[in-house]
Amino acid sequence: MTQAQGAGAAGVEVSAAGVPGWLRPVVAAMDGMRPEQLSRFLPPADGGRPSAVLILFGHGDHGPDLLLMERSAALRSHAGQPSFPGGALDPGDGDPEGEGPLRAALREAEEETGLDPAGVQVFGVLPQLYIPVSGFVVTPVLGWWRSPSPVGVVDPAETARVFRVPVTDLTDPANRATLIHPSGFRGPAFLVEDALVWGFTAGLIDKILHFAGWERPWDRDRTVPLG
Repeated sequence: MTQAQGAGAAGVEVSAAGVPGWLRPVVAAMDGMRPEQLSRFLPPADGGRPSAVLILFGHGDHGPDLLLMERSAALRSHAGQPSFPGGALDPGDGDPEGEGPLRAALREAEEETGLDPAGVQVFGVLPQLYIPVSGFVVTPVLGWWRSPSPVGVVDPAETARVFRVPVTDLTDPANRATLIHPSGFRGPAFLVEDALVWGFTAGLIDKILHFAGWERPWDRDRTVPLG
């Protein structure tokens, strides 16, 4: 789905018209983006559970920011891990290759953070990616928080906390490191808002910062263990 293609149903459409100037580098970077530029984990030819995440850019007291949440420690999958709001598509969401991920991303964000979807302008959709540990085929949906609404924990059994991270904190070299997983996996990590952001979420943030031209040189030899 291109940024000019509307999603029609449920009042969701994709448009970059009117997004603030500081967000334009992200709009430009996503044009023609290929999945292999974002991750080495690509969707399998068959199988995988369709899902979506909302990468929501806002503008708070400390400038441009991203909305993140920390999953409940009681969950069976990705327990206690910071992430973008999101989840699996429901049967009523529609075509996983079309408008379905838009509906799912906004619906899940509302259910997990209390976000009012009416205040979100979807301005882009990135290629589908894969999370092998959970089997999710994930569509990242990019949004501009045009009219911010109060957010917070809706269901403590699902979400531990909801927080906004300034982009300047994410680009600060002092907050960046390479995470080493017990499995041997190495990937980008961010130490922000008393959280260690790693895995799929950190990988996407890392690529967005890079391709938008926001990345600052950081010490890739600085490592942090998981746990």
